[in-house]
Amino acid sequence: MVRKGDAMEELICRPDEEREYFTEERCFILESWNDPRDPHVSIARARVEPGVTTRWHRLAGVTERYCILAGRGRVEIGDLPPRDVLPGDVAVIPPLARQRIANTGPEDLVFLCVCSPRFLPELYEDLGDDGLTDASGG
Repeated sequence: MVRKGDAMEELICRPDEEREYFTEERCFILESWNDPRDPHVSIARARVEPGVTTRWHRLAGVTERYCILAGRGRVEIGDLPPRDVLPGDVAVIPPLARQRIANTGPEDLVFLCVCSPRFLPELYEDLGDDGLTDASGG
Protein backbone atom coordinates (compact mmCIF):
# COMPACT_ATOMS: atom_id res chain seq x y z
CA MET A 1 0.00 0.00 0.00
CA VAL A 2 1.04 3.58 -0.57
CA ARG A 3 -0.12 6.86 0.93
CA LYS A 4 -2.68 8.80 -1.04
CA GLY A 5 -3.25 11.88 1.08
CA ASP A 6 -4.11 10.49 4.51
CA ALA A 7 -5.46 7.20 3.17
CA MET A 8 -3.57 4.14 1.99
CA GLU A 9 -4.04 2.90 -1.55
CA GLU A 10 -3.79 -0.80 -2.39
CA LEU A 11 -1.40 -1.63 -5.15
CA ILE A 12 0.08 -4.65 -6.91
CA CYS A 13 3.33 -3.93 -8.72
CA ARG A 14 4.98 -6.20 -11.28
CA PRO A 15 8.47 -5.11 -12.36
CA ASP A 16 9.21 -5.03 -16.09
CA GLU A 17 12.01 -7.57 -16.74
CA GLU A 18 13.19 -5.44 -19.67
CA ARG A 19 14.13 -2.67 -17.20
CA GLU A 20 16.91 -4.75 -15.63
CA TYR A 21 20.22 -2.90 -15.99
CA PHE A 22 23.91 -3.62 -15.42
CA THR A 23 25.73 -1.49 -12.82
CA GLU A 24 29.35 -0.44 -12.39
CA GLU A 25 29.16 -2.54 -9.23
CA ARG A 26 29.20 -5.59 -11.58
CA CYS A 27 25.68 -6.85 -11.01
CA PHE A 28 22.30 -6.59 -12.70
CA ILE A 29 19.51 -4.69 -10.91
CA LEU A 30 15.77 -4.74 -11.44
CA GLU A 31 13.90 -2.35 -9.18
CA SER A 32 10.70 -3.94 -7.94
CA TRP A 33 9.59 -1.10 -5.68
CA ASN A 34 11.15 2.31 -5.13
CA ASP A 35 8.49 5.00 -4.91
CA PRO A 36 8.62 8.39 -3.16
CA ARG A 37 5.06 7.78 -1.90
CA ASP A 38 6.51 4.95 0.21
CA PRO A 39 9.74 6.42 1.64
CA HIS A 40 10.20 3.69 4.26
CA VAL A 41 11.33 0.87 1.96
CA SER A 42 12.59 -0.08 -1.50
CA ILE A 43 13.00 -3.52 -3.04
CA ALA A 44 15.25 -4.48 -5.94
CA ARG A 45 16.31 -7.80 -7.40
CA ALA A 46 20.06 -8.20 -7.84
CA ARG A 47 21.67 -10.77 -10.09
CA VAL A 48 25.38 -11.64 -10.01
CA GLU A 49 26.82 -13.89 -12.68
CA PRO A 50 29.01 -16.92 -11.85
CA GLY A 51 32.56 -16.04 -10.81
CA VAL A 52 31.77 -12.33 -10.30
CA THR A 53 32.37 -10.38 -7.09
CA THR A 54 30.64 -7.03 -6.74
CA ARG A 55 32.62 -3.91 -5.88
CA TRP A 56 32.88 -2.81 -2.27
CA HIS A 57 30.24 -0.19 -1.49
CA ARG A 58 28.14 1.22 1.33
CA LEU A 59 24.90 3.11 1.82
CA ALA A 60 24.55 6.23 3.99
CA GLY A 61 21.59 6.15 6.37
CA VAL A 62 20.12 2.96 4.90
CA THR A 63 19.86 -0.55 6.34
CA GLU A 64 19.98 -3.11 3.55
CA ARG A 65 19.01 -6.76 3.62
CA TYR A 66 20.10 -9.33 1.04
CA CYS A 67 17.40 -12.02 0.83
CA ILE A 68 18.99 -14.85 -1.15
CA LEU A 69 16.58 -16.41 -3.68
CA ALA A 70 18.80 -18.60 -5.89
CA GLY A 71 22.41 -19.61 -6.28
CA ARG A 72 25.34 -19.65 -3.88
CA GLY A 73 27.50 -16.81 -2.71
CA ARG A 74 29.89 -15.40 -0.17
CA VAL A 75 28.95 -12.11 1.47
CA GLU A 76 31.32 -9.72 3.20
CA ILE A 77 29.92 -7.09 5.57
CA GLY A 78 32.02 -4.60 7.51
CA ASP A 79 34.72 -6.34 9.53
CA LEU A 80 32.87 -9.67 9.82
CA PRO A 81 34.54 -12.73 8.32
CA PRO A 82 33.16 -13.73 4.88
CA ARG A 83 30.06 -15.95 5.12
CA ASP A 84 28.63 -18.38 2.61
CA VAL A 85 24.97 -17.74 1.72
CA LEU A 86 22.31 -19.97 0.20
CA PRO A 87 18.65 -19.55 -0.77
CA GLY A 88 16.60 -18.54 2.26
CA ASP A 89 19.48 -16.73 3.99
CA VAL A 90 19.21 -13.05 4.90
CA ALA A 91 22.27 -10.84 5.31
CA VAL A 92 21.63 -7.62 7.27
CA ILE A 93 23.85 -4.67 6.41
CA PRO A 94 23.72 -1.62 8.72
CA PRO A 95 24.11 1.94 7.39
CA LEU A 96 27.67 2.79 6.29
CA ALA A 97 28.90 -0.82 6.59
CA ARG A 98 31.07 -1.76 3.63
CA GLN A 99 29.67 -4.69 1.70
CA ARG A 100 30.15 -6.91 -1.31
CA ILE A 101 29.00 -10.33 -2.47
CA ALA A 102 30.60 -12.98 -4.68
CA ASN A 103 28.85 -15.63 -6.74
CA THR A 104 30.60 -18.89 -5.80
CA GLY A 105 28.28 -21.21 -7.72
CA PRO A 106 27.76 -22.31 -11.33
CA GLU A 107 24.46 -20.40 -11.78
CA ASP A 108 23.38 -16.80 -11.29
CA LEU A 109 23.22 -15.62 -7.68
CA VAL A 110 19.84 -13.89 -7.27
CA PHE A 111 18.71 -11.96 -4.22
CA LEU A 112 16.39 -9.19 -3.14
CA CYS A 113 17.86 -5.97 -1.78
CA VAL A 114 15.41 -4.58 0.76
CA CYS A 115 16.40 -1.08 1.88
CA SER A 116 14.96 1.05 4.64
CA PRO A 117 14.51 3.86 4.22
CA ARG A 118 14.26 3.53 0.45
CA PHE A 119 17.36 3.50 -1.73
CA LEU A 120 18.35 6.76 -3.40
CA PRO A 121 21.40 6.94 -5.71
CA GLU A 122 22.96 9.80 -3.73
CA LEU A 123 23.18 7.51 -0.67
CA TYR A 124 25.43 5.03 -2.53
CA GLU A 125 29.21 5.19 -2.15
CA ASP A 126 31.54 3.07 -4.28
CA LEU A 127 34.56 2.00 -2.21
CA GLY A 128 36.48 0.40 -5.07
CA ASP A 129 37.90 -3.07 -5.18
CA ASP A 130 39.89 -2.82 -1.94
CA GLY A 131 36.96 -1.51 0.14
CA LEU A 132 39.17 0.75 2.22
CA THR A 133 37.97 4.13 3.46
CA ASP A 134 38.69 6.33 6.42
CA ALA A 135 36.16 7.17 9.15
CA SER A 136 35.28 10.48 7.47
CA GLY A 137 34.05 8.62 4.38
CA GLY A 138 36.98 9.46 2.10
